[in-house]
Amino acid sequence: MGSPHPDGGSTLLVPETARPEVPGPTRRPTRAKERLADRLFRRLTAGSAAFILVILVAIAMFLLDRALPAIYQDSTSFFTTRTWLPDGTPPVFGIAALTYGTLVTSVLAVLMAVPVAVGVALSVTSYVPRRAAQVVGYLVDLLAAIPSVVYGLWGLIFLVPAIGPLSKWLADYFGWIPIFTSQGIFGKSIFTASVVLAIMILPIIAAISREVFTQAPQSQKEAAYALGATKWEMIRTAVLPYARSGLISATVLGFGRAMGETIAVALVLSANYEINIHVLAPGGNTIAANIANTYGDAGKVGQGALIASGLVLFVITLIVNFGARAIVARNKDFRVSAA
Repeated sequence: MGSPHPDGGSTLLVPETARPEVPGPTRRPTRAKERLADRLFRRLTAGSAAFILVILVAIAMFLLDRALPAIYQDSTSFFTTRTWLPDGTPPVFGIAALTYGTLVTSVLAVLMAVPVAVGVALSVTSYVPRRAAQVVGYLVDLLAAIPSVVYGLWGLIFLVPAIGPLSKWLADYFGWIPIFTSQGIFGKSIFTASVVLAIMILPIIAAISREVFTQAPQSQKEAAYALGATKWEMIRTAVLPYARSGLISATVLGFGRAMGETIAVALVLSANYEINIHVLAPGGNTIAANIANTYGDAGKVGQGALIASGLVLFVITLIVNFGARAIVARNKDFRVSAA
C-alpha cells in the first residue's frame, strides 16, 4: 500500500523489521572472585612483611633477655674492656677488642673485594664476549656455593704460610703507613683474615653489580656513543651513575656477610683480646669467631656474655643497613631530580 506524499505522490510502505537488540555491558561472573583473590594476596604480602618484623623483634628480645643478666654481673665496662673472663670471680669481660677486630677485618675485606667485584661485573657486561661472559659469571657465582669451613681450611693450610711474601712487601714499601708497620712476618693476622673474607664476599658483590649494570638504560648508552664517547666514557657517564645505589647495596650486603662470618675467621686468626692497629701483626679476634671458639666451654655467665656480644653485632648490622638505605634513598632522589 502507498501513502500520500507531501508532493502529491505516494510512497511504498516498507514493513518495519525488528531491530537486533544490542547486548548491554555485562559484569563478568568472576569479578567477585578476582576481588577476593586481590584481598587475599594483599593480606598475604602484608602478613609476610609483618612476619619479618616479628622475627627481628623476637631475636632482639631473646638477645636482651639472655644478655642483660650477664651484663649486670660484669664488674667492668662492657663496651670499653678488652679482657674476656666472664666466668672469673668476679666476671670481667668487654667487647672493645672484639668490636675493633670485627670492623677492621670487614672494612679491609670490603676495600679489597669491591674493586675486583666491580671490575668482574663490568668485564662480564661490557667487554667479554657473551659466551665467555656466561662462563666467567658462572665461575664467580660458584665461589658463593663453597662452604665457609672450606675457605677456612684453605686459609689455614695454604694462605697462612703463603701470605708471608705479600706481608713482607707491604711492610717494606708501605711500612710508613701505621697499619702496615710490622716487626716481623706473621701468617695468622687480621690481614690474612681480611683476604679470606674478601674472597668470600666477592661473588655476592659481583653478582649484584652485574645485575645492576645490565639494567642500565640502553638509550643512555647509545646516546653516549652518539656523542662520541669511548666505551669507558660510556660506562663512566651512563652506567656507573645509574648503578650507584645498587653498588652501595651490594657493598653493604658484602660488609654484613663479612661481619657475621665465623668459622673461616676463627681458623685463620690467633685469637687474643688486644687492640692493635698493625694488621700484619699476629692475633686479633672478632665477635663471631669468639662466639664459635668459646661458647662450648662457657659457663652460664660466659654464655650470657657471648650472647651480649652477639646483640652488639646485631645492632651494628642494623645500623649499617639503615645507613645504607638512607644513602641509597638520597642517591635515588638526586638521580630523579637531575633527570
